[in-house]
Amino acid sequence: MSQTRRQAIQLLTVVAATQGAPVDLYTLKNASGAEAAVSTYGATLVSLKVADRAGKMQDVVLGFDSGQGYHGDHPYFGATVGRYGNRIAKGRFTLNGIEYKLATNNGPNALHGGLKGFSRAVWEAQPIGKNGLKLTYVSKDGEEGYPGTLTTTVEYRLTDANELRISYLASTDKDTVLNLTNHSYFNLAGEGSGDILSHEVQLYCDRFTPVDSILIPTGELKAVAGTPFDFRSPHKIGERIDADHEQIKFGGGYDHNFVINGQAGTLRPAARVKEPTSGRILEVLTTEPGVQFYTGNFLDGSVKGKGGKAYQRRYGFCLETQHFPDSPNRPQFPSTTLKAGQKYQSTTVYKFSRA
Repeated sequence: MSQTRRQAIQLLTVVAATQGAPVDLYTLKNASGAEAAVSTYGATLVSLKVADRAGKMQDVVLGFDSGQGYHGDHPYFGATVGRYGNRIAKGRFTLNGIEYKLATNNGPNALHGGLKGFSRAVWEAQPIGKNGLKLTYVSKDGEEGYPGTLTTTVEYRLTDANELRISYLASTDKDTVLNLTNHSYFNLAGEGSGDILSHEVQLYCDRFTPVDSILIPTGELKAVAGTPFDFRSPHKIGERIDADHEQIKFGGGYDHNFVINGQAGTLRPAARVKEPTSGRILEVLTTEPGVQFYTGNFLDGSVKGKGGKAYQRRYGFCLETQHFPDSPNRPQFPSTTLKAGQKYQSTTVYKFSRA
């Protein structure tokens, strides 16, 4: 039976990290037995259990068994990232003639909202419907250098069709920039089971945004045809991940934004991934204009995840639905400006099946 279950996790209450705010874990469970666990710390997807072709349930997202891991240094496992997901060049942008300076936490660039960002905030939670959770966070004017007091809600719903639907809504009292996404690392064979190189990926994207050596877009929208970035038909991740190609070398593999075909603002297919051994299939649909395909190139075994397993290089992949990186500095890209009085809305669906 569908349900939303709350559990207070005392290990997640860390005074230094949350200013003493209690952190809760909510479990969503649908009629077929799939489960999603969401923490109020970072509005984080902590686990996601779905069936393989034999009906065996396994957790398919990387993460930790206790809250202590999420408070430490980790690569945004399952987190809601903001205000600005992905990179802003040199941690600076100009809006309405005013230059704003952000914390630089990725070489010379700002990444995923800064030193704290939404991923290290405690969100207020409210169960909704029979199997959903609404999380709210108010980001004050000037937080991490961004203008405007921004109120953001993220809704997780686990449907009986084995869809994890994530919906975002935000408003601001002053013009600002905004780019929200979920940063889950997937392994459809089960988290910690090995690398993801045999996963077969299809991206509904004719173009991608090339980057420079520090992963900032050049501004070009480049056709994927004839490159290792052509996933218009299914390819194994490992097939071309080490190709002799400048863009592959810059990212250490895939760490690039792809331009999703179709009209941004409408819910449409972005990606399809199949893991041949388990038979699990993940389909991603979104209203966003882009998706960051990242293959865990910077995982190096130093992070011990669930069950104490070391997450080695390429043990997970991300499909971060988003606006394009560095859009505030790229007027030719779809705008990420949210004006006072306007509403930001975005929806992404992670749909699971088996073959």
